[in-house]
Formats: sequence, C-alpha cells, structure tokens
Amino acid sequence: MKKLLALVLFAIAAPLGLAAAEVGKPAPDFRLQDQTGAWRSLADYRGKWVVLYFYPKDNTPGCTTQACEFRDEIFAFRRANAVILGVSVDKVDSKEAFAKEHSLPFPVLADADTATTRAYGSLTSYPQFKLFNIARRDTFIIDPEGRVARRFDNVNPNGHSKMVLAELTALQAR
Repeated sequence: MKKLLALVLFAIAAPLGLAAAEVGKPAPDFRLQDQTGAWRSLADYRGKWVVLYFYPKDNTPGCTTQACEFRDEIFAFRRANAVILGVSVDKVDSKEAFAKEHSLPFPVLADADTATTRAYGSLTSYPQFKLFNIARRDTFIIDPEGRVARRFDNVNPNGHSKMVLAELTALQAR
C-alpha cells in the first residue's frame, strides 16, 4: 500500500514543463522582477557563474532553510565569482517580505506567470494540497558563457548549499 501511495504522489508531483534546461546547452534566458521590483535577466550575469535555484514557496520551512544556507555561504560564492538567484512562482510582494525577514543578500525572483520555471523543466503540481503550479526544488549552475554546467533535481534543502559550492569549485578547476 505504501509503495502504491508513493507512486501516486510521484505521478501527481511530476514536472509539468515539457522542456528542460540540459547540461551543456544554453540556459534559457529570463526577465523577472526581484524582491525590490527591479528587473533581472540571465544576460545581466554574463561572465559570472550563476547558481539559479528554484524553490516551491516563500516562507515555508524547507525553502527558508535552503535560502538561509545560501545566505550563510554568500561570501564563499562571491569569492568563486558566482551569484545566487532564487526563483519561485510567488509574487514580488511575497519575495520582498521573504528576503527582508531572512536578510537574504541575493535576488529572489518572482516567476508568477511560471514561464521561466517551465522553461527550466522545474514546474510541478501538487493538486492534493490545492497548490497548482509551483517550482520543484531544482538547482542549476550556469557557466560564465551562459551554458548549464550542472543541474540538481528535486534536492534536499539541508546541506544543499555546501554541495553546490563544492560542485562549483570542481567545475571551475576543470
């Protein structure tokens, strides 16, 4: 019975996006508003490494853990010439409160129309919780030329920042 329930939940939570950002391919560009209302695009960060992480919902336990771990490692990411960008399908006003409450020193982007989340293959639905169209917890490392260098799918937020930093360091050493 537990296996059947797990299969059903997995099928329900399957990604909705047909396309997905693939390693070695150009990362899909985007233009999204951050927590201050400023517009940000992937092109703004050309020449830098980008850690683009998708998360389900502002101010939920796992999402807060993930954001705060990236916050706590911000100086290590900056030394690695990398920027961190968080994305969820929440609206800008939710981003503003989330970033302020947790002192996030990086942009969190509002993808309310879900186009960017879909383009990265990270759009998911959980109808059993009456939440439709949320981001799955996926992370992409994008190289300075704008190509996807690494992707992490459906990650555990605990310790994820350190894992991403280690992978970024390995990629830069190549």
